Amino acid sequence: MLHNDLFYTLALLRVDGIGDVVAKKLIHHFGSAEAVFKTKKKEIIAIDGLGEILFKNLQQKACFSLAEKELQFIQNEDITPIYYHNNLYPERLKHCFDAPILLFQAGNVDVTKRKIISIVGTRQITTYGTEMTKNIIEDLAPFNPVIVSGFAYGVDIVAHQAAINYGLQTIGVLAHGLNQIYPKSHKKYCSKMEQNGGFLTEFWSTSNPDRENFVKRNRIVAGMSEATLVVESAEKGGSLITAQLANEYNRDVFAVPGRSTDKLSQGCNNLIKTQRAHLLTSAADLIYLLNWQNEKQELKPVQKQLFVSLNEEETKIYEYLLKNGKELLDSIALNCDFPIYKIAAILVNMELKGVIRPLPGKFFEAI
Repeated sequence: MLHNDLFYTLALLRVDGIGDVVAKKLIHHFGSAEAVFKTKKKEIIAIDGLGEILFKNLQQKACFSLAEKELQFIQNEDITPIYYHNNLYPERLKHCFDAPILLFQAGNVDVTKRKIISIVGTRQITTYGTEMTKNIIEDLAPFNPVIVSGFAYGVDIVAHQAAINYGLQTIGVLAHGLNQIYPKSHKKYCSKMEQNGGFLTEFWSTSNPDRENFVKRNRIVAGMSEATLVVESAEKGGSLITAQLANEYNRDVFAVPGRSTDKLSQGCNNLIKTQRAHLLTSAADLIYLLNWQNEKQELKPVQKQLFVSLNEEETKIYEYLLKNGKELLDSIALNCDFPIYKIAAILVNMELKGVIRPLPGKFFEAI
């Protein structure tokens, strides 16, 4: 982004009454942020939804001094500003009406033409949540996705570390400027994060990690991702806001189920129960529903099937499903020559052995 464009865009974002949505509208109409400031009054007030007050605000000089200070910070700290029309800007985020007009980047972030998955959840992660997060990322590793989270305690930092351990790029989306790290105890992870991805934020160096910033941050996490995974969440929590935003952006949401008595599974269980999230018991569920399965020959769970003992009836059904792909229960019974009452019981046993899975509409497939 050219120095002049960046300066005027920063200034525009510091004008009272102008946020990302209005700024994009003005730039689209007049061609550039600089042109907005140099436009005559009658042209500004002629735009629907804008008026004389906004024109007066555009005459304020304070926005230019604030922009100059932030521009100096960006240059001194070697931060990469990414404009929402730039090819480096996350493609899916571009299509969110309230997406930031500018993102600030530190590290080696590369989200162009990449699979991007966000993983969120409680800050009080349990052993179960830790193992599920690590196992899911390990099994997703052959597909080389970018793992996005919020760099917070709990699920976030476990997801970032697991991504690094399995050689995946990972991005922390921050709720403050790049002049600081929150929580401070996570500063020790910054070097590896920047070597294996890095950080994105919409916030200036003058922004602190205030509570409302975390909610704004969540829309970037949800918007830039193909799917959002909620690993553990209480009945209320920030990760549920991220899931809601992902639903509003028409993204897939997955939730890891837990026992009904577990406080930190209530949020996930409610997402599944109310059909706001797909059930996620392993990476294979996500791979199938996002149609990634044809991009790699095998996943690790498939290899484990070699050690499962199947009887003659189960073997016949399993080989049929391997050959034909997903099939209706009635078709399986007909082609494998089993009565319906018997095939149902066999399929249940095979599902428990982990060699097949049920699909919507009474379909089954081998895994």
